[in-house]
Amino acid sequence: MKNILAVIPARGGSKGIPRKNIVKINDRPLIDYTIQAALQGSRINDVVVSTEDKEISTISKELGAQVPFIRSDHLATNQMQSAPVIIDTLNQMERLKSIKYDAVLMLQPTSPLRTSKHIDEALDLFFSQECDSVVSVVSVGGTHPFRMKRLVGNQLVNYIDQGFWDMRPRQALPPAYIRNGSIYLIKRDVLIKEEQLIGKKCLGMVMSDEESINIDSPLDLKLAELLLGQL
Repeated sequence: MKNILAVIPARGGSKGIPRKNIVKINDRPLIDYTIQAALQGSRINDVVVSTEDKEISTISKELGAQVPFIRSDHLATNQMQSAPVIIDTLNQMERLKSIKYDAVLMLQPTSPLRTSKHIDEALDLFFSQECDSVVSVVSVGGTHPFRMKRLVGNQLVNYIDQGFWDMRPRQALPPAYIRNGSIYLIKRDVLIKEEQLIGKKCLGMVMSDEESINIDSPLDLKLAELLLGQL
């Protein structure tokens, strides 16, 4: 039996959408969708919300997550990256529980269409193949790297030097994927050693465009509300 820790990082501050992590979508706080997905996962031992915000802490506990400590202020700035937050949570949970976890999941609350099915799929992939991490991705579709350009002065040039202007239709381009921010799963020891959420032997788990909605703007909120209302 593997020990799996799921960490949901949820700061109180947000510039684009005030109080984003607890804003209501279809009468539920945004963070609730991620908490319930994690709690319904078949292999997760502990679901912990890391926050510096008392209201988020209270709401998360009411929704069934553990909030055994309040995040330090220096780990709650706009500039703070995710890895130090996850490592701090891991270290504190191991001290509290007197156990050593095998793997750590980061589940960002801004991905409300990620479900327990996706979490279980990521864990199945993680434990069935030789890897040190699994990250969820989504197809870039028409926003393909071969179509990317940059400006040198006023001159438009290829961002990737493939030697030509690629005018092929989207369907003819080689598949390309981008992280969707929904699932980061990594071996505990690799996380501690590398201080990164993605290891050197990382597998990708593909999710659909709809499942990959990431709440970053009021438009994202409207779209998520529409999609979740259809489930």
